Amino acid sequence: MKQKRDHSVPRVGTEELSHIEMVCAVVYQLTRNLSVEEIKRQGFDKYFVDHTTGIYPVAASGEPWTAATIQSTGDVIADLSEDLAAEQKARKTYDNILRLSDDPDVSDVIKFLRAREIVHFQRFGEGLRFVTDKLDSKNYYACNPAFDKNCGC
Repeated sequence: MKQKRDHSVPRVGTEELSHIEMVCAVVYQLTRNLSVEEIKRQGFDKYFVDHTTGIYPVAASGEPWTAATIQSTGDVIADLSEDLAAEQKARKTYDNILRLSDDPDVSDVIKFLRAREIVHFQRFGEGLRFVTDKLDSKNYYACNPAFDKNCGC
C-alpha cells in the first residue's frame, strides 16, 4: 500500500526561507547606497569587509545563519514543540525590530513577517493538538511507537 505524502512541511520550510530573503532584502535596500564614512560610523564595517552590502543572513550578534540551528529529532511531539518555540522567538525578534524602527517601509515588512509567525504558531499548535489527541496516553512522551516497537509502549 502506497503511503500518502504530506506536502505541508516543504511549504512551511519554503515560507521560512522567504522570511530570511525578505529581511536580507530590506537590509540590502537600507545599506546599498551607504558611503564609506556612514559604513564606519554605523559599525557596519566588519560586515562590509566580508560581504560589501550583499545579502548574507546573520544574527544581530554577528553569528551567521547555519543549518545547524535547525532542531529536528524525528519525534513529532519534540519537533512541533521546537517549531512552536521558534515561531515565538521570531515573533519576539520582529517585536524588537519594530521597537527600533522609525522607517515605515521597514516596519510594514516586519509587521507582515510578524503576522506570518503568529499564523505559523497557531498552525503548529493545531498540529500538536491533533497529534496528542491521536496518541494513546501511555505512549505520551514515553517513546515513539513508530520506531520503538519493542519498548513496551
